[in-house]
Amino acid sequence: MARLLEHDSKRLLRKLKIPVPTGEVASTPAQAEEIAQQIGFPIAVKGLIPIGKRGKAGAIGFASNREEAFCQAEQILGMTVSFYPIEKLLIEQKLAIKQELYLSITIDKAAKCPVIIAGTLGGIDIEELSREHPHKVSKTFIDSLIGLPGYKAIEIWSDLGLTGKLLRQAGTILMRLYQMFVEFDATIVEINPLVITEEDALVAAACVMSVDENAFYRQPDIAEMVQPGSDRAWRPLTELERKLIAVGEDEAYRGTARYTEFDRGDIGFMCGGGGASLLLMDALRRSGGRPANYSEIGGNPPESKVYHLCCGVLSKEGVKGLFLAHNITNNTQIDVMAKGVVRALTSMGVDPSQFPVVVREAGTHDEQGKQIFQAAGIEYHGEDITLDEAARLMVKKMRQVYPDYDHWKEGE
Repeated sequence: MARLLEHDSKRLLRKLKIPVPTGEVASTPAQAEEIAQQIGFPIAVKGLIPIGKRGKAGAIGFASNREEAFCQAEQILGMTVSFYPIEKLLIEQKLAIKQELYLSITIDKAAKCPVIIAGTLGGIDIEELSREHPHKVSKTFIDSLIGLPGYKAIEIWSDLGLTGKLLRQAGTILMRLYQMFVEFDATIVEINPLVITEEDALVAAACVMSVDENAFYRQPDIAEMVQPGSDRAWRPLTELERKLIAVGEDEAYRGTARYTEFDRGDIGFMCGGGGASLLLMDALRRSGGRPANYSEIGGNPPESKVYHLCCGVLSKEGVKGLFLAHNITNNTQIDVMAKGVVRALTSMGVDPSQFPVVVREAGTHDEQGKQIFQAAGIEYHGEDITLDEAARLMVKKMRQVYPDYDHWKEGE
């Protein structure tokens, strides 16, 4: 999933006629001051980054005059929250709040259907709300083939105690939010808080939206809005990750090539099998190794994809060894993997006699792959050793080539 910034999420809310505060985007304190003057005080100043809990990080402020608007913008712009630099601000009307509600729609993976979560306490994390005030939260599963009937939207809010005009407004907003969820292939849309103003009007004060990147082919406008790397949530993409995303997208119908860079580490990691790759990561760490990245490759990628991914893995500063392993490949040709890896090692000027490389592969065309690896001077193992043994062997070779390996600071 990939996340939209708040102003883009609210643009879609507005398109579905869900009320949102008046607001505009600013990229300088002067722009923020001018926009604030046009909107009218008091205003909210929000840092635009694809993660939550901005308020706790000091990335949301309020202002009651031009000077305060300028100062708040100056303070928030340039902040870094969870590795995300704040480069733009959302300047919007500050609402007169009477009560805060909570509303979200997401996919329940266990039930395999959309679930609506609504609550009469907003402005706090839903986990905290469910834990501390379970009676103020409702969870409703929706049959995707039927959709959300109007009576059900009303019933959800009625059961939570809303009545009269507010009940009708809340039901309408829920119906429109569900339409937005389906229409734009969202994985989650969250309004938190959904504010009841002093005038008894409902307004979406804050919105989070993530979408399914697999649907981008039919959502080109949404694809342009999403923040690259926002699916990872803890930091933006590095330059190397951006480069290797392009590798994975090349001939996307043929194999996967995923790469996540770690801040530290010294063993290039190229494994596959989903769960098996995580087991291999754990085994390598448990054996005393320090992976420099997480990389998953599989689905029978062409040699070019293997080559470019391996070059990327080896190019990370501080990488001093390579660990290539799968459990048993059913649909990935090991000889093709071998050709791509050997070509990458050669083009990067890596000498396997001086640079620890361990290959543990078994499956399709493994005998041909074994011959290619061994001809290049690379130690190859198949089902003669387990995944744990392969991880221990990798660390053993690191210690043989680098006698002081256990005394290195991670990443050096």
